[in-house]
Amino acid sequence: MENVLVVGATGTTGNKVVHHLKTSQDFEPIAMVRNEEQEKDFKAHNIRTVYGDLENDVSETVKEASHVIFAAGSGGKKVEAVDQDGAIKMIKASEGANIKKFVMLSSMGADNPEQSEKLQDYLKAKHNADVFLKDSKLNYTIIRPGALTNDSGQGRISLSKSFSKQGEITRDDVAQTLVQALRDSATDKTTFEILQGDTPIEEAFRTI
Repeated sequence: MENVLVVGATGTTGNKVVHHLKTSQDFEPIAMVRNEEQEKDFKAHNIRTVYGDLENDVSETVKEASHVIFAAGSGGKKVEAVDQDGAIKMIKASEGANIKKFVMLSSMGADNPEQSEKLQDYLKAKHNADVFLKDSKLNYTIIRPGALTNDSGQGRISLSKSFSKQGEITRDDVAQTLVQALRDSATDKTTFEILQGDTPIEEAFRTI
């Protein structure tokens, strides 16, 4: 069992990532939390935690991890401090800790933020974090989903390097894709977009 630090574990998608890891045969999640209140639910499910805040030093958070899934987001409130600079801090810390693989939850549109009027600042932050990760020495996967929904996941997606359309995908299917990317070398040093689809996640990875 390898330890995976989940950054953004208290968020809706990050929490799903933690529980998918917990039920896997390969990985043990370490949920990054900011305080004791956030820690309670994870402890109740016998899930390990580590204290960390993306607006502060995070170098200690990765010490017991071999992999990182970055699923944190500011909800549009602190896009530069969290979505951009917080991600960059985690990438630097992961480089220092020789993390085996860093899986980044990004967003469709992050390759061309200027095309979006409403989400331009958010997508610019995601773009800058993605570029920093690509330029790092880490093995990485950058996953860019469409609009997130809270419907039940099906374990099936549609995958493309770049879609010419907009679309949705469930948070649960995104979480499953993030976890599967950890174990599948087909996703090493790749960036791709995902939407709801009919192809099982593992099979979709064969098209990368």
